Amino acid sequence: MSKKTLVSAITAALVVGAASTTFAAANPFSDVPADSWAYDAVSTLAADGVIDGYPDGTYKGQNTMTRYEMAQIVARAMAKTDIEKADKALVDKLAAEFAEELDNLGVRVADLEKKSDNVKWTGELRYRYYDEKHDADADTKYNKVMFRLTPQAYIGNSGWVANARINYLMDVSSDDNAYTADQTDDNDAAVDQAYVEGPLGAATVQAGRLPVFTAQGMLFDDRISGAQVAFGDTFKTTLAAGRYSEDSHSTSTKTTNGNAKDMTAEYYGIQFDWQATDKMAVNAGYTQFTGIDSLNPDAKDASKFVGLNDDSLGIWYLGGSYAFNDSVKLVGEYAQSDADAYEKAGIVEVQYKGSDVADPGSWGAYAGYRHLGNNVAVASTYDDASSGQKGYVVGASYVPAENILATIEYFDGKDLVQDADASKFFGQVEFFF
Repeated sequence: MSKKTLVSAITAALVVGAASTTFAAANPFSDVPADSWAYDAVSTLAADGVIDGYPDGTYKGQNTMTRYEMAQIVARAMAKTDIEKADKALVDKLAAEFAEELDNLGVRVADLEKKSDNVKWTGELRYRYYDEKHDADADTKYNKVMFRLTPQAYIGNSGWVANARINYLMDVSSDDNAYTADQTDDNDAAVDQAYVEGPLGAATVQAGRLPVFTAQGMLFDDRISGAQVAFGDTFKTTLAAGRYSEDSHSTSTKTTNGNAKDMTAEYYGIQFDWQATDKMAVNAGYTQFTGIDSLNPDAKDASKFVGLNDDSLGIWYLGGSYAFNDSVKLVGEYAQSDADAYEKAGIVEVQYKGSDVADPGSWGAYAGYRHLGNNVAVASTYDDASSGQKGYVVGASYVPAENILATIEYFDGKDLVQDADASKFFGQVEFFF
């Protein structure tokens, strides 16, 4: 990690010393001119005592930073008592990464834990609306507000954390605002994630009711009750196994937009992700569902799987992305199952720029084509098209203020089984905290 990269990251995320962030302090380094992109950041962090230079009065920002030097910066950040609560969580993550170097410096990560909360809370308030039109089926409207909490608890000094996600959904167009994991009216919130995550040798392990994301979300973006193991960096291998059931489905997708199927099955998957270059990424994998419908005899009807005469389903996939420049990226994915019908899925999408909730005024847009065969797209991540549809999609997102994201999307195509026209307008506003 270079000091240039570090200064950018710490300036954005580890702002220490509220008084010194309004105006940059006097320049302490002779090799950082006032017109440098890093002038304000370097002088501010130096004034706060988070960074320092070399004895000759220079900063040498072009030099590569060692882990020991980085640990020294983390140690100074840990010593600060006036860091904003949101920034403490980032300091904690850095402290966990450089725990060994900090220990050699005589700084224990446990000392930081005594100064900050052991449980971190984040979340969002989301309003979502969409209107689906089907020539051969009933139209569907969705008009709901969701409140979400995502606590994260550190498990001692082990590097392991416990994660959860709690959702409460309110129907804006109805007086009945109750929503649970099984969509009953019990006035309860739904916990759709609860899992531990941490290092085990060279691997990262997750266990519990955990999120699984495969084939860039075209095949699966939902929950299983089981375990997932990932290892590798530039070439990453991920193994997952567990139970996929109705109670595991995401509360934001289950039966409300057709993406998650009301089914029960054993889930097994392997995925390979290769960051070939800075511009190109490739993924490939295989997913197997077995024992489908063992607890749900309706899992094979036409609204879920079509023409599936077995209790197992194997799906292989291949895809990737290529960034032509900082603004334009091409994304593609293809998958095929061993079913006899509706066994293919594929997407191609051009993305322009991209919104960042930490950057007010940023925006992004996309346009593409989706073909989501019923027997392949089990729980797709898309909000525009659903499993069992094909057609063109467009969308855009905009950040009007920090931590506020507005999104609109549109789909125009067909329902595959009925071979009839279908369309969808989707709108959403999210407030993150």
